[in-house]
This record gives sequence, structure tokens and C-alpha cells, in this order.
Amino acid sequence: MVLTVTINPLLEHRYTFDEVSFDKQNRNGTLRLAAGGKGINVSRQLSKLGIQNIALFFAGGNSGKLLRNAVKEEGIEFSIINTKTETRNCSVIIDSKRKKAYHFFQHNSLIDKDEKEKFIAKLEKMIQNCEIVVFSGSSPSPEADDIFPQGIEIANKYDKISVCDTYGNHLKDCIDASPRILHNTVEEIESSFSIDLSDGKSKLDFLNELYAKGVKQAFITEGEKDFYASNFDFHYKVSVPKITTVDATGSGDAFTTGIVYGWHNNLTFNEQLIFATALGAANAASFDVCNVSPGEIDSVKNKIKVEPVGKRIKIIDDTPD
Repeated sequence: MVLTVTINPLLEHRYTFDEVSFDKQNRNGTLRLAAGGKGINVSRQLSKLGIQNIALFFAGGNSGKLLRNAVKEEGIEFSIINTKTETRNCSVIIDSKRKKAYHFFQHNSLIDKDEKEKFIAKLEKMIQNCEIVVFSGSSPSPEADDIFPQGIEIANKYDKISVCDTYGNHLKDCIDASPRILHNTVEEIESSFSIDLSDGKSKLDFLNELYAKGVKQAFITEGEKDFYASNFDFHYKVSVPKITTVDATGSGDAFTTGIVYGWHNNLTFNEQLIFATALGAANAASFDVCNVSPGEIDSVKNKIKVEPVGKRIKIIDDTPD
């Protein structure tokens, strides 16, 4: 069982038009309500790949009810902590002709102390009954900033595999809590720590810092660019397949899902990297968010190359004579 944790979920209002105009009214669009938030995206993609999972998230007000309904309609198992404030909304405007999507986010919901404590108490109980726990997405407010760090510590206490994919003020505390696996974009790390990761050496140095903090696997992706990853203190450079991007929203979540899939299915590190990279790329080729089929993944896997950087693992032939 995989547990996904989302503390800043959202309700998406997805409007699709044949063509969007910015100088006149747009009419006759179709509307679909969808569940959003990075951890919920991971749950959706895990379900698509046939991996049993459960999503834990906050939900409040009428938008929270609609969010719960959307998750339920997708067949995702979930558990919630109710909030006094309304769940945030996002409007997604899709231009079918130009194959573009425009995203407009409402301000974050506020979490109070009592809601946070209830969330952490439920989180500890749920972590004990899972194999892997994924902490994904931003923190909605300062009161919620310590949920992920505490959750990672709880996962470590019960010897569970923790995957962290977040950014912002609490990222340092999350890293200090020593998640087993970390995924970030270059932009997220640079903005969270006010550092420059513009060259390969700086990225590799940062991977070394993560390993010193107890992070066993780390992935620093950069959209359509080649990226770096580490498995313990071994480093790798990964080539990203060239695709026609339609909407990259959720591609990082799809990548994280691929890493979780690899752990769940005992793939080698190279196999994990290729699968996750293919999943993220395939997601960007569609308006759907984290709804990639296995066939779409297979179509790009052979375009990905993983190269070791620096010292290499020695392969020992222990085949019986």
C-alpha cells in the first residue's frame, strides 16, 4: 500500500474551448471539475498503473465537498481532515486548437493548529499500515510547515520508505528529517535556498549534500533538459526524450510516481530512472494530469539514456561455475 499526503490540495475547474480569444468573450466551453494537488496527482497515476494507494488530504467548505466527490468519482481511496477554511480553487483554460493550457490559482487555504494536530495524528496511524509514503506539494500556511518534516520522522521511526517532493520554506526542515528519497526541480531548489544550480558541478555538489543529510536517492529534474540523479553517493546524468509538450502540469508528479512504481516493483535504479523519466515526458504530451497509460510510457522509454558520472559501481559476476 502506498500513502500519498497532500496538505495543499485544490479543486480544478477545467474549461475546454475550441479556441481561446483574449480580446473578446469566450463561449460554449465545456466544464469539468477535477481533483488537484501533487499528492492526489500521484495517487491518480498510481491507480492508473494498478498500484493500491490511499490519499490523505485537507478539505474544507463547498469546494472541499466537490473535491471529495471528484476524488471518489476517480475511484481513489482517500481519507480527509476537515478545515474551517474553503479548499482553494484553480481555473484551467484549455485552448484545443493551439494545444495550450492556462492556469489561474486562488490563494492558499489556512490551516489552524487543531487541524494540523488532527492531521499528524491520523498520518501516524496511516503510515504504520503502508509500505511507502509520499509527501508531495507545497505547504498552504506557516502553521502547516512542520507536517511534512514530522511525517518523514514518523516514517523513519516505523522504517517506511519516505518520498519527499516539496518546496518552499519547509524544504530545509524536510531534508533535515532525512527522507529516503527526494525529488525537486532545479527551480524549486534555487528559490527555496536562494542558491545557483546553473551548472553540472553545482548540481552534483548539492546531491552530495543531500546524501550527507541521509537522503539515499535524489532526483533534480529540469523540465525538458537533461538532469542529474543520485543513488547513495553514485551520480547519474539522464537524457530526457524530445516530445511535443502540450501541458507539463503534473509531469513532476508523474516522475515521482515512476520512482514509487520502481520501488514497489523492485526495479533496478537504472530501470527506475528510465520508467520515471518516460512517465513524466508522456504526461507532458497530454492535457490530462497524471493519467498516463503503460503503452504511452513504453513509446518513449527507448529514447532515454542513463550515464554514470564520476565513480562507477563495480559489477561482480557471481554466477555459479
